[in-house]
Amino acid sequence: MVIKVRGARENNLREIDVDLPKRRLTVFTGVSGSGKSSLVFGTIAAESQRLINETYTAFIQSFMPSLGRPDVDALHNLSAAIVVDQERMGANSRSTVGTATDAYTMLRIIFSRLGTPHIGTSGAFSFNVPEGMCPRCEGLGQVSDIDVDQLVDRDKSLNDGAITVPGYAVDSWPWSIMAGSGFYDPTKKLADFTDQEWADFLHKTAVKVKVGSNNFTYEGLVTKIQRSWLVKDREALQPHIRAFVDRAVVFTRCPECEGTRLTRAALSSTIDGVNIAECSAMQISDLAVFIRAIDAPEVGPLIGSLRHLLESLVEIGLGYLSLDRPAATLSGGEAQRVKMVRHLGSSLTDVTYIFDEPTIGLHPHDIQRMNDLLLMLRDKGNTVLVVEHKPEVIAIADHVVDIGPGAGEAGGKICYSGDVAGLRTSGTLTGRHLEHRARLRETVRPPRGQLSVSGADLHNLKDVAVEVPVGVLTVVTGVAGSGKSSLIHGYLANREGVVVADQSPIRGSRRSNPATYTGLLNPIRTAFAKANGVKAALFSANSDGACPNCNGLGLVYTDLAMMAGVASVCEKCEGKRFTPEVLTYLLRGKNISDVLGMSVEEAYAFFPTGQAHTILGRLSDVGLGYLRLGQPLNTLSGGERQRIKLAIHMAEKSSIYILDEPTTGLHMADVDKLLALLDRLVDEGNTVVVIEHHQAVMAHADWLIDLGPGGGHDGGEVVFTGTPADLVASGTTLTARHLRQYVGS
Repeated sequence: MVIKVRGARENNLREIDVDLPKRRLTVFTGVSGSGKSSLVFGTIAAESQRLINETYTAFIQSFMPSLGRPDVDALHNLSAAIVVDQERMGANSRSTVGTATDAYTMLRIIFSRLGTPHIGTSGAFSFNVPEGMCPRCEGLGQVSDIDVDQLVDRDKSLNDGAITVPGYAVDSWPWSIMAGSGFYDPTKKLADFTDQEWADFLHKTAVKVKVGSNNFTYEGLVTKIQRSWLVKDREALQPHIRAFVDRAVVFTRCPECEGTRLTRAALSSTIDGVNIAECSAMQISDLAVFIRAIDAPEVGPLIGSLRHLLESLVEIGLGYLSLDRPAATLSGGEAQRVKMVRHLGSSLTDVTYIFDEPTIGLHPHDIQRMNDLLLMLRDKGNTVLVVEHKPEVIAIADHVVDIGPGAGEAGGKICYSGDVAGLRTSGTLTGRHLEHRARLRETVRPPRGQLSVSGADLHNLKDVAVEVPVGVLTVVTGVAGSGKSSLIHGYLANREGVVVADQSPIRGSRRSNPATYTGLLNPIRTAFAKANGVKAALFSANSDGACPNCNGLGLVYTDLAMMAGVASVCEKCEGKRFTPEVLTYLLRGKNISDVLGMSVEEAYAFFPTGQAHTILGRLSDVGLGYLRLGQPLNTLSGGERQRIKLAIHMAEKSSIYILDEPTTGLHMADVDKLLALLDRLVDEGNTVVVIEHHQAVMAHADWLIDLGPGGGHDGGEVVFTGTPADLVASGTTLTARHLRQYVGS
């Protein structure tokens, strides 16, 4: 049986026909932007999800995202697809590793049966329901105190603009409800308020008030802020509101439950002298040992299930986490592996599992474990599709589909489809690079000085002292959870002159694209305005030139009430985003929509000089030559986001760059280009510090800092510093073993 794809044209795919064997492990390879994701996620996964959604009633579908049919002639023999991606886990401050994996649920039931004194049902141990949550912090583990002087200017009246909270300007909607509430005089200085007025102004709970002829709900200012912003995860807030909250709100550990989130009663119940909060705070590898020692036949099956789940987390390389770790703090790679564990325990078979670079954030030592898990899923009778660049993962594939030959317009074709042995001799870019190895440097560059870190004890770091050399390429490595990010982001990132380019999402609207984000749109608009003798604002889809029908989005979102909402291409501008008048203005024969449709490489040739040429050159240098200027930012992968940030920062003439796994999403052939770019940054006089597991980057470094020896409390120490050649010659760490194997000595 095979999944048959016929005539796939999503994004840059060129009428692709391919057969994918079912119940086998297929790896998709190719350079960034070649079309792997368009085929795997945009076509196969999207159609599977759409067909499943269609089986629900119209009422249920109205709560689901609307999925258009992918641009493909036919897809045969699809099965239900489960996408295990690297999206960060829920932005909910109540979600922890324990709740996300159901491990905490099992633990609660075990404590409700075996804990002494016996305090009730499993709900009594839940910090998400009233009977178990600490009454003071409502199960959040921390309490927030609001600095009132960050909210108001006491020397002014409401009418003079006393409220300094975003969105409360004089005459704004929220302001008018407060000013017209009748609880205090809007012309009176806040400093002159009585105690009662002050309490009503800040802390009054929701009441109905009449303002003019209308009824409104009135809440005190602090009450409103707490309800609307403080219950949300900080990362989910808009940037200006996040900045305000960071200024106005001070979070401290809840004094009542000491950060455990639970009632006193829940904390009083123990098994073998240990309460549930102490279990949650244990490293998962230690908790597995504790659970294994519980001898209680009455909950035997449950203990067996929990033990299996915890051991799976250890096996997948997450044994260093604890169940109380907030889910929002996991990296993309960690989040993907936590989700993976949930599927390993599932009884479903004949499912298509789709993974997006599952090796991200994994040391070569952990990749072997990940491979075992992928094979385990396949051996349960599932079809496993993996988008991946690492040779170690490609090597275990039953089937490989190589897409290319290039990126963007130069990609979208099947270059090879078959087994790994055939790929090696196929002559494709991937085939040629399978055995390619970066060599150790002949000579390392001498440092110009040191950045000292001492007494580092954040998270699992054990009083670490280390010197980071200045003016060279330093690679920080170590197994997952060894403390790399804690050391570099915790002790280097906030120093002056340091620029951090990471993979975190770029905050922006549906309108944001590479042209707006990099500042490229400004010189482009100016060039169009100059050539046509009109104002520059016409050439912005957010301003005067926007198509009035879709407001410059190119798409019209239709709310169909009971049915799912639909996004359709705007009929007026045909997706071009501008008014017909704007599209008549040309620059060297192209209109603004044509230019935004160009790839970075095409635009680089189109703008041969000036600021636009410079910005496009940087985007090209970081390997993003295939991106379209008008492509929405929310379609970029983590690696692409990091590289676009790097391109912007390269203009800042910084002296110290910190990069977090910049090889994410890069084909082996592109890693060489990245190394050349890092060399160029160093040769221009900068210091580059890279957190990385890719052995090519390690081999290419001037200096290595290796953390370990393990993850979690087994890590947090510097186990080696020196040149890569020293590590290969005499190192005894896990990294040394794998790098030695890599460079073939």
